[in-house]
Amino acid sequence: MNIGRAYFKLIVKICGITNIRDARVAVESGADMLGFIFSPSPRQVNAERVKKIISDLPPEIVTVGVFVNSDRDFVLSAINDCKLEKLQFHGNESPEYCQEFRQGVIKAFRVKDKRVLSYLPKYRVEAYLLDTYFPGQAGGTGRTFNWSIAKEAQKYGKIILSGGLTPENVEEAIKEANPYAVDVSSGVESRPGIKDAGKIAAFILAAKSNSSKTSS
Repeated sequence: MNIGRAYFKLIVKICGITNIRDARVAVESGADMLGFIFSPSPRQVNAERVKKIISDLPPEIVTVGVFVNSDRDFVLSAINDCKLEKLQFHGNESPEYCQEFRQGVIKAFRVKDKRVLSYLPKYRVEAYLLDTYFPGQAGGTGRTFNWSIAKEAQKYGKIILSGGLTPENVEEAIKEANPYAVDVSSGVESRPGIKDAGKIAAFILAAKSNSSKTSS
């Protein structure tokens, strides 16, 4: 049975959180998940800072550690220090690597074309995040891809749509891809690593108001 999307709550993940202020703004605006980047990036944070931010969050907010080709021990250390609830792997991590952790795993894939769909079934993970392919960047490109690929990918599991989303285009993206969740970082920033409160609020309002109208 194909159940309409309107029966489900769209999840909004604000990624690249680097400070308590931005975390509070995201939570107050209605975010469901916050992402913290532990790998090289303009938005990279260390465990000490993430631990302080998470201690300020309400318990219902899901915390996600984002890693790119990180050593297993490094990931485990971040989990233990910060009490991360989910892990997002944004590099070339193998299916076997993703099975080594008890936390829910989100595996990210950079989309160049429909060939990406052949990789998803190899991974037994909680959700697949689809981001835009751009040479030399694991994420945060600020560019979109063909959203119809994300819709087709749903036959393999939960899809988190990312890549170039903004307050201006997230409604169209949800209508086109009908994802389980949307993920944004650079699209709600005033500069790399610093969020814009107005953009966060506008993004979440657009995403959640539109999701209630969308059905498969």
